[in-house]
Amino acid sequence: MTEQHHHRSNTKLKQTNKPFKSKHQTSRSLRDKAKGKVERVSIKHQSNRGVSSKVDRRNAAKLLQQKKREELHRKNRIFDNRHGAPKIIAVVPLCPDVTAESAVKHLFASVEQEPAHDGIVVMSSDRFKQKLQFVPLKRNFIDIMDAAKVADFIVFVMSAVTEVDEFGLMILSSIQAQGVPSIVPTVDNLETVPAKKKADIKKSLLSFTTHFFPTEDKVHALDNANESVAMLRMMASQLPKPVTWRDTHSYLLADEAIAFEPNPLDPSVGTLRVTGYARGTHFQANRLVHLQNLGDFQLTKITAAPAPVHRSIHVAHGDSAMEDTAEKVLDLPVEGEQDDLVAENEPDLMANEQTWPTEEELMEAEERVRNMDPSERPAEFNESKKMVKRVPKGTSNYQAAWIVDSDHSSDEDDDYEDEDDDDRMYEEDDDDLPDARAGQEEEEDDEEYEEVELESGERIQNNSAQDEDELDADEEAQQYAAYLKEREVENRDDLEFPDEVEVPMEVPGRTRFARYRGLESFRTSPWDPYENLPLDYGRIFQFENYRRTKSRVMSQALVDGVMPGTRIVLHIANVPAKVLDLYQPQRPFVVFGLLQYEHKMSVLNFVVTRTAEYEGIVKAKDPLVLHCGFRRYVVRPIYSQNSRKGKGTNNVHKSERFLQHGRSTIATVYAPIMFGNLPVVLTKDTGDINKPAVVATGSLADADPKRIVAKRIILTGHPFKVHKRTATIRYMFHNADDVWYYKSVELRTKLGRTGHIKESLGTHGYYKAAFDQQLSMQDTVMMMLYKRVFPKWNTELWTGGWDASLVDGGRVMPAPIAQGADEDMEME
Repeated sequence: MTEQHHHRSNTKLKQTNKPFKSKHQTSRSLRDKAKGKVERVSIKHQSNRGVSSKVDRRNAAKLLQQKKREELHRKNRIFDNRHGAPKIIAVVPLCPDVTAESAVKHLFASVEQEPAHDGIVVMSSDRFKQKLQFVPLKRNFIDIMDAAKVADFIVFVMSAVTEVDEFGLMILSSIQAQGVPSIVPTVDNLETVPAKKKADIKKSLLSFTTHFFPTEDKVHALDNANESVAMLRMMASQLPKPVTWRDTHSYLLADEAIAFEPNPLDPSVGTLRVTGYARGTHFQANRLVHLQNLGDFQLTKITAAPAPVHRSIHVAHGDSAMEDTAEKVLDLPVEGEQDDLVAENEPDLMANEQTWPTEEELMEAEERVRNMDPSERPAEFNESKKMVKRVPKGTSNYQAAWIVDSDHSSDEDDDYEDEDDDDRMYEEDDDDLPDARAGQEEEEDDEEYEEVELESGERIQNNSAQDEDELDADEEAQQYAAYLKEREVENRDDLEFPDEVEVPMEVPGRTRFARYRGLESFRTSPWDPYENLPLDYGRIFQFENYRRTKSRVMSQALVDGVMPGTRIVLHIANVPAKVLDLYQPQRPFVVFGLLQYEHKMSVLNFVVTRTAEYEGIVKAKDPLVLHCGFRRYVVRPIYSQNSRKGKGTNNVHKSERFLQHGRSTIATVYAPIMFGNLPVVLTKDTGDINKPAVVATGSLADADPKRIVAKRIILTGHPFKVHKRTATIRYMFHNADDVWYYKSVELRTKLGRTGHIKESLGTHGYYKAAFDQQLSMQDTVMMMLYKRVFPKWNTELWTGGWDASLVDGGRVMPAPIAQGADEDMEME
């Protein structure tokens, strides 16, 4: 038998198609595709990366474990043993029948101790080998918000008898918005209820707590000594939950009474000394510091403060014995590198844009003047364009404009040729007539003709359809009034076209909306961000690359300066002397360190979402209190849509007249530059500082002065006659000059048709338009125009939190919100 040959195809000749090129995949689709797989990153750059031995894998795991331990030790070393910084524990009462002082007494009693007095106290116990600094707070909104910004733990005190009231709910939502540290829910007055109901009450309170903080699994009873000890042990041993925006800045809570040294040359200011533990990132003498309700200040130096020697197991606020040691300087500002207090630029009026119009722009301007109403043209233009024409008596100016002089007649016009021939024949036949007849004809011509003065550049409009389409003045006014009344009944202003405006009959549209422009595409049409900027833009600072600058500034904050966990004294220069009148030892006094450039003014954008609890109307430029990170300002923001900025877009975003429910919005204001993912809370003054209306919450987006916020207006018209894809439109304009002025702007309709203006009809603003499809008589024609809007320079430091003393159990009378310089609330 012969051996049978088997053919084998060559794999190199096999066709291989390219894989399907999908579009951008979302994070969810990529996660589902990976199904939990994690790509290992090799720590050794070997030539054969695909081959790894058991020793290499074990070494990589060991290095990763070592890195995690170092990170944990770095975060925990500021609380290391009893010589480290104490953990700050803010005690917040959520119910009106409980107090923070009572809760602190229960906690001290559980370890057989007693606080010295009602105030900020430090617990130092050999059992926990850790210091705990308790900050008991009254039911004061500002104090609670300030303490929550620096607290490592927040102890919420609820009542077993009374439910959490409206103030407690507002505190929970506000703390949730600005960043939540570690939470410890507790209950007081549990001994006053029957034993059978204690379990149900704790279960109900736990259900209430998990609604705001889902990770909590237990409510501690302050009346029970065992549960209180367990809670103290947990706070002493547990590492606090990090708050990202807070950890990128340095901050200090004063644990001693502040000291003020007046300036000999100016007693109204002086040097303020604040003692406490440095926390967050490094404190640097070259950077500025921020005092709540007072502003930003420079540092003269940072010195070391010796750790307090406690006389007993409890130390009250300001009651400590210090070791006798010489003052040690930790950091001094470097001349030339210290941040100054200049917040605004000085605008150079001579540096404004100076341009000369091109030849095309001059021709376009001349054409616009020609299209204007003769009564509105410049006087010099009218004088230079006048001409005298001889016409029969009774001829109107419009008819005279059509009569062509014999000197300028065309040889190709048959009518005028025939008239010329008749005249020539008449002259040839009557050559022998006497001169008296010629004189008689001249007299008759003078009686039948007259001279009129016309504009040589006057445009001859197409009034052929005037008698057919236009109505008389009275009928036109009656129908227009009925049209406006019908629109009010249908309420289309708010439902269909919220940006719709009417062109006033007494003012031309080209004058009323001179600052508006048409855009072919709102998303991609070019718009120069440096065009027609207001004078306030000469006062701000702008980064070439905001993200790159933010990364560099945050990295520099971790290099030099005083390490966190060090007990220091901040020497703050030129602080107003009124700080002594505003300072109260029972209230938290916090100093925040600023990063570089965070004192300079710029245009800041915030992503905010309106809260569901507030039901009032929030209009653009309404005064609000901006709680951003560690600073508070009175602002009047403008709002715009939170649209995406991608490749090929023009960074133009539509403005919003109101802050709407159910969607995120960008709020734009003039404010000092800020770095980091800072939380934002917008509140409205209600007359009571303890009951502000929380309007919106969000976070800082960026500092981008080139973001264009464009206000849109919609001019609408009604189809008067429709013939296939051509229609006569009325009620959009009221004169023919406006039609010619906006002829190049694209038209859109409610039902999705697009078109353009072909020509003007008559003198009442009618025009003929052509569309891509046949128009319906029930449709509405729209013309969209846009204008850039800017915020007003009205940002001021909010000082309502310290303008009054504590009275009536912590109630603070509010200070009036400072009004901005601009009282005009219209977007115009």
